[in-house]
Amino acid sequence: MLRKYAIGAIALALAVSGCGGKRTPTTPDASGGGASCEASDGRITIATGNSGGVYFVVGGGLAKLISDNSKLKASSAETGASVQNIQQLVSGTYDIAFSLADTAADAVNGTGAFNGKKEKIAALSRIYPNYTQVLVRADSGINSVADMKGKRISTGSPKSGTEVIAGRLLKSAGLNIDSDVSAQRLDLTKTADGMKDGSIDGLIWSGGLPTPQITDITTSMKDRVKFIDITPLLPEMKKISPVYDKAQIPAATYGVAEVPTIVVPNLLLVREDFAANNACAVTKLIFDKKSDLEKVHPAVKDISKDKASATDPVPLHPGAKQALG
Repeated sequence: MLRKYAIGAIALALAVSGCGGKRTPTTPDASGGGASCEASDGRITIATGNSGGVYFVVGGGLAKLISDNSKLKASSAETGASVQNIQQLVSGTYDIAFSLADTAADAVNGTGAFNGKKEKIAALSRIYPNYTQVLVRADSGINSVADMKGKRISTGSPKSGTEVIAGRLLKSAGLNIDSDVSAQRLDLTKTADGMKDGSIDGLIWSGGLPTPQITDITTSMKDRVKFIDITPLLPEMKKISPVYDKAQIPAATYGVAEVPTIVVPNLLLVREDFAANNACAVTKLIFDKKSDLEKVHPAVKDISKDKASATDPVPLHPGAKQALG
């Protein structure tokens, strides 16, 4: 049933998604402070992630939600995810972007992939968490992250949040992503193909539950794959970033036993100068029409208004602050 749900959601996302690129600029005032919460006429673009991931599905649903319920016309685009999303957000290619909270923290602090450049971004909301999903072939001989030494491991698309987490996870296990493993920097579709044909031994993926391509792998390969418990590495991961936490992948998600894992929140980002009225309108829509967005993907159920403003160190956009009251 989950697989059917995921495929249907992808079809919906494809139906509402468009290409990124040029857009119609909207009101530049981003001051907030009791400004209008009615969206302006215009077009905006949303940077999502791999087509087999939850960002892509939810991003397509969000674009449709905005287009159907405001003056804004929104489209979503497949991307490499977090790092690329932020880079292209600040360059003006996209107006809204999905990102992992650890990558977004790197961006505002000028650390990690952002190499000393502090990006001027703000958050509309904290959204659902991403689960670090480490899946290996049962015949790979891998029972822990440390066992990945010398193995062929998919570490996610280049410039993705998954690649950031994969590098940190391997480092926490005493391994170097560039020298100790044969890192396969693949999107989810190619990762799934590699798991099935045996050209890769395992994968590290950060995404919502369920992730459609992970469902595909577990459904088609059954007991030829297994999840790895990575929570023994949480203390080392928290030294890198305090945003990491422990959670469980429920047994019903992929039809296997419950798996302990490491989670990180996701943020919905904009540039600091994103129009306050549009920031307010989009943020308000997410919570006013949350039940509609939940129909796109079950991960949306984990979006909570109580936690929406918990975006530190990324500042909450003034328009979003107004919407959240």
